[in-house]
Amino acid sequence: MTEATPLNPDEGGHTARQNIIATLAAASPEAVAERYRTIDTPDFELVRQPETGLVMVRGRMGGTGSPFNLGEVTVTRCVVRLETGETGSAYSLGRNKEKALQSAVIDALWQRAEAREHIETSIIAPLAAMRADSRETVREETEATKVNFFTMVRGDN
Repeated sequence: MTEATPLNPDEGGHTARQNIIATLAAASPEAVAERYRTIDTPDFELVRQPETGLVMVRGRMGGTGSPFNLGEVTVTRCVVRLETGETGSAYSLGRNKEKALQSAVIDALWQRAEAREHIETSIIAPLAAMRADSRETVREETEATKVNFFTMVRGDN
């Protein structure tokens, strides 16, 4: 299992928050719920209640070609405001409203200086490690099925 290092908000804080939101979005609903139960949840209000909608996904042939509409995916979003004023937001694939709500609360808590280290070490780092392990497993499984083609040179001129 890999060790994730805590993010420093002073070194590109916007990028660090994007990493937090991306890690929460990529995690399974069960993993987020398990980690969410480990924190003391402050009072918060729903700015935008968890709601589900569709988003058009675009793709590129070979990753570099002209973009084209691939199809629509279901996305759930949520925005909360803590009693101390921090606003957290979350987007995640699928229809799990509870995951979106919990992710938004975690994002808002991460913005509080006194809670940031705890959120990074007890929630984000384990979720990021799980994501890295999952990616490594997929990479290993893909590598195992790789076929190497080669051409042998014949002795004819």
